Amino acid sequence: MSKTMKRILVTGATGQIGSELTIELRKRYGGDTVVAAGHRRKPSEKLFSSGPFEYVDVTQKGEVEKVVEKYDIDTIYHLAAVLSAVGEKNPQLAWHVNMNGLYNVLEVAREHSMVRVFWPSSIAVFGPEAPRINTPQDTVLIPRTMYGVTKVAGELLCNYYFLRLGLDVRSVRYPGIISSETPPGGGTTDYAVEIFYEAIKKKRYTCFVRGDTVLPMMYMPDCIKAAIDLMEADLSRIKCRTSYNVTGMSFSVGELVAEIKKYIPEFECEYMPDFRQKIADSWPMSIDDSVAREEWSWKPTHDLVAMTKDMIEKLTKRFAKGSL
Repeated sequence: MSKTMKRILVTGATGQIGSELTIELRKRYGGDTVVAAGHRRKPSEKLFSSGPFEYVDVTQKGEVEKVVEKYDIDTIYHLAAVLSAVGEKNPQLAWHVNMNGLYNVLEVAREHSMVRVFWPSSIAVFGPEAPRINTPQDTVLIPRTMYGVTKVAGELLCNYYFLRLGLDVRSVRYPGIISSETPPGGGTTDYAVEIFYEAIKKKRYTCFVRGDTVLPMMYMPDCIKAAIDLMEADLSRIKCRTSYNVTGMSFSVGELVAEIKKYIPEFECEYMPDFRQKIADSWPMSIDDSVAREEWSWKPTHDLVAMTKDMIEKLTKRFAKGSL
């Protein structure tokens, strides 16, 4: 892919995944070749200074097209989205941003004969009808959130653009994403990030789901690895054009608390479930990602123990410097 790539556009580049993915792409392909695009959130100094940055509203096709033409973009990582918890508070906004934004990106990509598009789906596509243990690649998709509805519709739209219009769109279904660099952005799995910040700063955390809640998760280095590995895989290996199951680990909140207490023994967690508990209960507890492993050699590098150790070390250093 690197031989033909001219310019990459990352939408949602100021978000949790986008901010770190953009930096990694710039390390691999050069700062000037990766254009970061955000909408309302101000970019970090690192993001702003390491390459081009543009403010782009993906719901406005003209804005997407303008930046594509300005930088001669031929590859898009489309990450701009309204997440699950925020989406339930404003479902109309979630539909508008998630569906119209994706449609605009696909149309601009088609009209400009782009090489490749990456779009992340989510475990939110699954509803309670799907098996919750080792949820298979192909199963019933009846989500209970607007976020999940937009992800199912988006998967079908991406599949259509490949089958009918020949656009090379690739996708993974992300589980909860845990990052030491970027604050969470309104998802149901945000507790798995917030808990580390609160454990280090306050030695206590109030969790919005029960302690026995088990969800699939992925550490940010693996999240980025999944996107880039998929995009760099040879065309002949990509058989699934809706979205690939991928996962890193599954654990309960209680198991995460116990792991954190190995480093911060005085840490205490109390549980006050809110509306997000119902969302979590409709999602898988573990994911079968054997199709991705077989077709493009997907393999995560972090489990709960390795992830917790790395998160504690990185956040403790930042806290000591006063940057948390």
